[in-house]
Order: sequence, then C-alpha cells, then structure tokens
Amino acid sequence: MNFVELVLTVCTLAQPVACDEQKLVFSSESGSLRGCMMQAQPYIAQWSGDHPALRVVRWRCVPPGAEGDKI
Repeated sequence: MNFVELVLTVCTLAQPVACDEQKLVFSSESGSLRGCMMQAQPYIAQWSGDHPALRVVRWRCVPPGAEGDKI
C-alpha cells in the first residue's frame, strides 16, 4: 500500500472566510496522484461528515511531505 497526502482547504460554517488546510494521509493501491484524485471523494465525504462545522472548499493530492502548489 502506498501513501499520498490529501490536502483539504476547509472553512468554518460560522465564519466562511476563516479557512485552513488539513493534511490527511491517503492510502492508494496504486500510490499515484492520479489514483488519489480518482479515489478521494468518498474519503472526503466521510471526513466532512465527521467534521460538520467545516466545509471542504478545495482539495488536492500531493506526494508525501511535499508542500504542493495551492490551487
């Protein structure tokens, strides 16, 4: 199993301009960024359900430990 980082940009519902990034380790069978992009949506939906006060406004996959470019 290979890992990539799933970077979520999340904003609070109470203050929509208060946004932050959450970095999550995402395991992908292929270990590729493309695999992450294709498989991440159910994982994001679960994370969103576990954090009802936050709204995911953007997400991206990056190699582990990389900063990655902001979208």
